[in-house]
Amino acid sequence: MTVPAPHREFLDDVLPKIRRDPRVAGVAVGGSIAHGEPDEYSDVDIVVVVDDAAFEAVLGERFALIGSWADLVAAFTGEHVGEPRLVISLTGPRLLHVDFKFVRVADFGERTSDPKILWERDGALTQALAAAPLAKEPLDEQWLEDRFWVWVHYAATKLGRGELFDVLGFLAFLRETVLGPLIAVRAGLAPRGVRRLEFVAPDAARELQATVCGYDAKEAASAVLASVELYRRWRGAVERSARAEELAVRYLADVVGAGGR
Repeated sequence: MTVPAPHREFLDDVLPKIRRDPRVAGVAVGGSIAHGEPDEYSDVDIVVVVDDAAFEAVLGERFALIGSWADLVAAFTGEHVGEPRLVISLTGPRLLHVDFKFVRVADFGERTSDPKILWERDGALTQALAAAPLAKEPLDEQWLEDRFWVWVHYAATKLGRGELFDVLGFLAFLRETVLGPLIAVRAGLAPRGVRRLEFVAPDAARELQATVCGYDAKEAASAVLASVELYRRWRGAVERSARAEELAVRYLADVVGAGGR
């Protein structure tokens, strides 16, 4: 793997320390490093695979363990992304974002992308991957359609009231949850918000710029209208919510026409 020097030096330093713990069955790396596309701004996504019987004990010690492996500057757990086994950290002295995910051997095969195994004891990680198929991460476009027009109405109410900070946040939400993933799946990629769209789908990314605006009511209204138009163009074969779409678009047009506050 071609890895930037700070990331490679970090891995070279931390891996021997992790291996000393007999409860650890192996170490893998995910994310951009595993996919072969890291750069100097990439995170280091480490998967620490623990013997099943020792997992709870290791999980209880995870902050102390990470502190013994690396110069730990700051860290917190990943409940906000639905992953309490994850520790999101900054390590030093040269700051590096490192995610440490602790998993049982029995759970290591559950994945949506393949990690790169850095080290394993007795082939445990290789066996776990071979025993479990790679799970795809499909985008549920019907789920989006069922909600999109309610979200459009919400944006219109915020425009009408003049709550532009709310509108700006809503536009970012739409790019992250709806438009970015639609671009990704049409480019044959996993839906990961707006990650790397400028590089993997530059034409669509340029069109997406129409949904970005400053703190200005007219710009915000244009950005919401552009979001609706792009969604209509990019959505797939879904059961369309025709009446909701018609009424939400009409309501939005009325608010925009009235100029809001």
